[in-house]
Amino acid sequence: MDRKSVGRVTPQTFTFGGKDDPLVLESGYTLGPVDIVYESYGEPNADHSNAILICHALSGDHHVAGYHDPHDRRTGWWDNMIGPGKAFDTRRYWVICSNIIGGCKGSTGPTSIDARTGDPYGLTFPVVTIGDMVAAQKRLLDHLGIQRLYSMAGGSMGGFQVLEWSLRYPEMVRSAICIASAPRLSAQAIAFNSIGRSAITRDPEWREGHYTGRGPEQGLATARMIGHITYLSEMLLDAKFGRRLQSANRLSYNFSSEFAIESYLNHKGSAFTERFDANSYLYITKAMDYFDIERSYGPLKEAFARVQARCLFVSYSTDWLFPTSQTKEMVRAMLSCGKPVSFIDIDSPYGHDAFLVEEEKLTRIVSGFLTGVEKTVDKEITA
Repeated sequence: MDRKSVGRVTPQTFTFGGKDDPLVLESGYTLGPVDIVYESYGEPNADHSNAILICHALSGDHHVAGYHDPHDRRTGWWDNMIGPGKAFDTRRYWVICSNIIGGCKGSTGPTSIDARTGDPYGLTFPVVTIGDMVAAQKRLLDHLGIQRLYSMAGGSMGGFQVLEWSLRYPEMVRSAICIASAPRLSAQAIAFNSIGRSAITRDPEWREGHYTGRGPEQGLATARMIGHITYLSEMLLDAKFGRRLQSANRLSYNFSSEFAIESYLNHKGSAFTERFDANSYLYITKAMDYFDIERSYGPLKEAFARVQARCLFVSYSTDWLFPTSQTKEMVRAMLSCGKPVSFIDIDSPYGHDAFLVEEEKLTRIVSGFLTGVEKTVDKEITA
């Protein structure tokens, strides 16, 4: 057993949003009751001021550290970052990760049962935004008695949530760590999401979103394959696969998957259908497309003027989905309005996936940042 593991953990569910107090979405629709599944690691201090919220990416979930069963083959998706002595040190911090609404890992989403009909929502589930996901998280933190987060962190779509939190509830965020993210998706990223959704909705098994069983597996697998390409750098793909054939020395002159990269993507696509729901993929990618700080809060310089958190921005040199230039745009906006901000661009060959791979480098950076935040807190207490 890893002595720095948080060990065995059990997901918990918080339900809110009764008839008298539903979650009001940005679209104007209301949602309720709403389940939020979450896990927590470490212990809260007396006033719950040591809480750190971790926000997950598109295909992630609330299981960010430890294991559910001693026989689990996999630990949480950021297990090397969370635990005793790790970047998010559970000897000092109370770390929480909640599952987003709209997903398929326990929180209310299109696979959930609509209490009004007794059937799964399917496409009757309302379109949700990153802001709606954050509003649901806010209900959870209120329930947990957290008035102000010591910090929060997230990569990719998790970074969107970090930014939205810092803008929507600035008084609640003492510090924020935004990794491999951006103030909005580029047109190119929206295009990839659109192609992925098209692959799903054109699968005859999708059935206008009202499928049963496994549903549009081919469409979902194709969507994942398209998305996965954007997570990796050209450098990594060339180094890992090149033009190598998978199992033969000669070309077959047919349309089978001959190249190693083809087999790899087929495996990734197929494996994804085992653990994800096609409708949730539609909803989450749409939420990502809609996220745009300037549309919601005005020009970046004006938007970031409301931020009260000390911020750390991290980008990766070969990330072409969320390029360093977009992170620099946010850093410049923060600096222009006099906000405390740290920035580092990590030289990495892993592309966008680096935030899940380059944990050793990220640990040093995050640990140093949180130590700096702690010194600031100490000064506030002694002032």
